[in-house]
Amino acid sequence: MKKIVLTGGGTAGHVTPNIALIPTLKEKGYDITYIGSYNGIEKKLIEDIGIPYYGIATGKFRRYFDLKNFTDVFNVLKGYKEAGRILKDINPDVVFSKGGFVAVPVVRAAARLGIPCVIHESDMTPGLANKICIPVAKKICCNFPETLEHMPGGKAELTGSPIRAELTKGSREEGLKYTGMNGNKPILMIIGGSQGAQSVNETVRESLPKLKEVFDIVHLCGKDKVDNMMLGIDGYKQYEYINEELKDIFAMADIVISRAGANAICEILELRKPNVLIPLSAGSRGDQVLNAESFEASGFSEVIREDALDPSMLIETVMKVYNNREKYIAAMSERMELNPIEKIVNILEEVKKEK
Repeated sequence: MKKIVLTGGGTAGHVTPNIALIPTLKEKGYDITYIGSYNGIEKKLIEDIGIPYYGIATGKFRRYFDLKNFTDVFNVLKGYKEAGRILKDINPDVVFSKGGFVAVPVVRAAARLGIPCVIHESDMTPGLANKICIPVAKKICCNFPETLEHMPGGKAELTGSPIRAELTKGSREEGLKYTGMNGNKPILMIIGGSQGAQSVNETVRESLPKLKEVFDIVHLCGKDKVDNMMLGIDGYKQYEYINEELKDIFAMADIVISRAGANAICEILELRKPNVLIPLSAGSRGDQVLNAESFEASGFSEVIREDALDPSMLIETVMKVYNNREKYIAAMSERMELNPIEKIVNILEEVKKEK
């Protein structure tokens, strides 16, 4: 039987694309194993779907001075040795990495053992962990056309990012039932990630009187960010987070407001939802801003920079997207001809043969 090791972790965005690949990998006859950190978010996500899981030590790579840099070096070296032992026992045909710091010791150990590696870069420019892995990777799968310019010649291919198949199987009727909405107005969905986006939340709430003239609104506002004073407003539903029913909320949404994390915007792209992106700028390396600019340049989105966000700008941009929604849907439909899952699995099949 063909064998593959998947790796990646630290955030859900480094795990869910791997999960999206698993059904097709099984259909292709792969025996699948996952290597992640001892207790990272990836451990529960992978064990919940019944895939064998091995934990290794990991440390974070930082571009700035921190005393943890000294101790984390030893964790990375320990993880490298552990990954090498696991890979020797499994002897996979290929390793696929979705990134995150846990992937570095796995990819580097695999390369030392002569196991071909394919890595996926979700953002416009590679993060530090993937920069360390790129020199030993056989292929690099990219989300954005612009990313190809930052990669070694001949290694990179534009694939897009795989998303969970269940997200494409939502029901508008089930979404309306879950939220208690009647469907008489178009639905505006706001999603800011599991931690929410406070500046977005506040601006949406300030804009409610105008937005509600046109839309019913579903607001996924993040943990502990529900405004109890606004719970009784007709046509405005707040949730900290939605899991199982997310596919149905997406299915009923006519337009989406979102941050610009790579995983989130790829889900929006796959589902062809006209959207307004408000990228995180403060406290990040700028990847969300670059992601959003690429989507805007491709005709998929309109972008509001966080420092320009206010109720009038939000209302104006939402209406612009909604009134021209067919234009955005057409642009997204053209890009999605890539079929990310099929393309990535085909690359894995090709690289596997080189072992």
